[in-house]
This record gives sequence, structure tokens and C-alpha cells, in this order.
Amino acid sequence: MHPAPALRRATPADVEAIRALVHAAYSPYIARIGKAPAPMLDDYHQVVEDNDVFVALEAGRVAGVLVLHQEGSEMLLVNVAVLPACKGKGLGKALMQFGEEHARQAGCHAIRLYTHERMRENIEIYQKLGYVETHRAHEHGFARVFMRKPL
Repeated sequence: MHPAPALRRATPADVEAIRALVHAAYSPYIARIGKAPAPMLDDYHQVVEDNDVFVALEAGRVAGVLVLHQEGSEMLLVNVAVLPACKGKGLGKALMQFGEEHARQAGCHAIRLYTHERMRENIEIYQKLGYVETHRAHEHGFARVFMRKPL
């Protein structure tokens, strides 16, 4: 069992580390989906400004990121990513659990997310964590699987 990671709210000073982490985490999917995944296209200065963004720290570096956005009584999990070198240490699961607790504290009744349909391993992880597929759709040029978990 791995110790709980240190989590804190992201600041503008974290933007470059977040961008690098996202690129490292999502680059392997480019060949599979035929283009850069949507999180690689985001402006992380704007993301940090407009959302609830949290980072997981390991050995003093940003090793994971969680991006949440409240939409009424539901929380949208916009992005969760972990540095490839840090996978398998429970960071992703800790970020997901933190996101759910943050949503509860914000008064949300559910948490929603979406992922690319070709990111099958992520869909399986979300299902194991209690998320249920609600629908599939093409949005902004991406074939997405939408999932939801009541809190």
C-alpha cells in the first residue's frame, strides 16, 4: 500500500508542470486515436483560472493533476492524469477519491466525466470505481464515452 499523496490546489506557478504532465500522460494515445487528445490542447493558464485544479505531489514534483468544474448540482471531472513514471502508485485513485469528496463538499449529487472511446483501459478503471456509462457521442471531433457516478 502506498502512502496517501500530498494534494493541494494548483497555482499559476504549476502551469508548466501540469502541461508537461498532461503531455507525458496523453502522448501514448495519439497513435491510437489519430490525433492529440483534447487535454493536450488546453490552455492550462485558463484551466487553472476557470476550474478547481488540484495537484498531487511526489518527491517535490507535480506527479498528478485533477481538474473539476461544478455545473449546478453535479461536478464535471474535466481531467485526471498521472505522470507515466508514477503510475501504479495509487495517485490516480487518490485523485479520483479526492474529486468525489470535493464534489460532496460542494453540495453535488453526482460526478460526471467523459473520455475517448479508444481509451478502453480508462473506461475500465472508471467502471471499477463505480462510474456508469450514460451515453456516447461525437463532440469537438472526439468520439467520447460519458459516465456518471451518484454521490
